[in-house]
Amino acid sequence: MSLSAAAKYSSVALFCLTALANAQSPGPVSVKKGMNTYTLQNAYVTAEVDRATGDLKSLKYSGVEMMGFGSGHHAGYWEQNPSGAAQLTDGVSIDPATNNGARAEVYVKGVAQGRSLSRTSSGGMICDLEIRYTLGKDDRGIYTYAIFKHPASYPETQIGESRFGAKLTNVLDWLSTSSNNNLLMPTGYDWDHGQQMNMKEARRLTTGAFAGKVEHKYDYSDNQFDNPAFGWSSTKRHVGIYFVNPSQEFLSGGPTKYELTAHLDDGAGGDPTLLDYWRSTHYGGSTLHLAAGEEWNKVVGPILVYVNSAATPQAMYADAKREAAREAAMWPFDWVKGVDYPHDDGRTTVTGKLTIQDEKPVAPGRMLVGLIPPGEGDGSWQTDAKHYQFWVKASPDGTFSIPNVRPGSYEVYALADGVFGGYSSGEKVEVTAGKPVALGELAWKPVRYGKQLWEIGVPNRNGSEFLGGDQYNRWGNYLLYAKLFPNDLTYTVGKSDYRRDWYYEQVPNSSHGSPAGGFNGGDTTWTIRFNVAEPAKGVAILRTGLAGVAARHVFVLVNGKPAGDLAPLTYNATINRDGIQGTWTEHDVSFPASLLKVGDNELALRVPSGNVTSGVIYDYLRLELDETGKHAPSASPTAAPAPSSEPDASDPDAKEPR
Repeated sequence: MSLSAAAKYSSVALFCLTALANAQSPGPVSVKKGMNTYTLQNAYVTAEVDRATGDLKSLKYSGVEMMGFGSGHHAGYWEQNPSGAAQLTDGVSIDPATNNGARAEVYVKGVAQGRSLSRTSSGGMICDLEIRYTLGKDDRGIYTYAIFKHPASYPETQIGESRFGAKLTNVLDWLSTSSNNNLLMPTGYDWDHGQQMNMKEARRLTTGAFAGKVEHKYDYSDNQFDNPAFGWSSTKRHVGIYFVNPSQEFLSGGPTKYELTAHLDDGAGGDPTLLDYWRSTHYGGSTLHLAAGEEWNKVVGPILVYVNSAATPQAMYADAKREAAREAAMWPFDWVKGVDYPHDDGRTTVTGKLTIQDEKPVAPGRMLVGLIPPGEGDGSWQTDAKHYQFWVKASPDGTFSIPNVRPGSYEVYALADGVFGGYSSGEKVEVTAGKPVALGELAWKPVRYGKQLWEIGVPNRNGSEFLGGDQYNRWGNYLLYAKLFPNDLTYTVGKSDYRRDWYYEQVPNSSHGSPAGGFNGGDTTWTIRFNVAEPAKGVAILRTGLAGVAARHVFVLVNGKPAGDLAPLTYNATINRDGIQGTWTEHDVSFPASLLKVGDNELALRVPSGNVTSGVIYDYLRLELDETGKHAPSASPTAAPAPSSEPDASDPDAKEPR
């Protein structure tokens, strides 16, 4: 038998043995307390939990150690851990001896006593933190969840980036985070020998099957709401490991949130990495500030660390997605006890029907309806990590049913593809345990300031419909722009097609050159040509939705005259992280309609020179005419500077993108 045939036989044999093991009836769960760890075991997995940090030090499945030990924070971990607490305890919170071996749970708990959990600095989170791991006899994987508490006696603090993550074994070579990212990955050796590009997370590979490709960890970011299961698998050992979010209620940013989910670690060895962010820091990020005297707690999870086996990565990923659906159907879990986690009888369902009443007939696409914290209808729900949010996809007719809602006060918010802006009820919805809430029919009247002259794109909170938007997760698309449009972009309303004539990101044009050299470009001016049939009066309003922002200004000129600036703009790191959707904001510029003329007109959008990532991603643009003049022009339009190839001095990315 040849070596290749032997390897193939061995691989198939392992898969068959794994399948046989999975078919066996499960035995009882056990938990053992060691000097430094707890060991939880059932018929499928063996897990080791550190008694001080709460780290998942080991997870073995079918004879394969799934955790990795290459670089950085090894194995599985919560971003914050209780080891530095003033008072540290651990124990068994569910003893399998009391339930015939059905379930075991261990915990590690740190009580801060009003001081930082960090032993190494005066900063850090001032909260109590408990980490739990749970294993049932039928579970193919282990659950973990964290309980954060800030008693009223504690001082002001904030929680920074927070996630559950894992560095994994390098036998895993296939990444699956969405239909857009389901592929064989480079090796750690390839990563180590790559050439660094314009940021430390990006390297051009020089070895292996992907030589010549630029590997960038942010290319594997995905929408958390749409992808509750994501992970890695092995084409040789036929095993997989996935993070599964049974609910989205504890995640930050609602259903439009993109986050880093999986990638090769950017340290030595390029370990396969999994990340489940609940307090986001990318694509606009999120915030979690706690005032002195504020009593607060949040249960993050349970998250399932799911393991499986099948003949192919595609089969394992499909199984993980099915498992995500099963977990969602079981939520909330009845075995979570002793913390602020209501069970079925402590929650309820909120129902209603949302009808869009627009002056212009629209056929909305996907509609998302949610319950957000009161007062966050201004869009701040997109960066909220402090509270729980509850979102569902509505039916085509606008009916919705939001299950498993915790008691509390909320506000209804909705989004729909094809409708600019969002719906905010502006009124509190009070939810009481066990009492369904029927909201009845709600009317959404999208804001319009006047007659629509033209529109570009589809309002869907991202730039996916524009040229290149379907392949956004590629390093260097901001350089590709200059090759496609060396003389910049001109769009003629009524003739051009936004799907092929409007690039998905407006960035400084590298073909214009820059004395600063490197990854810098000159001013980029996009020109929109359109016809006005009759004299315009009143006020014209350019309305834009931005899905990605790194520019400090986007100057607007109408027929060569300054009309305004989309500023102030808030950086959300979407372009340099190869994204398509960050924190969404609307930016309007109003100008006297007298700037328009009968016949041909030009509206120009100018992004100043700077780093090639310091531009914007448009979601949608619309020009409206308020003939009543009630909508006042923008005060003192800022004159656009003369075109330049010099980087914008105010641009912090002028040398290196963040």
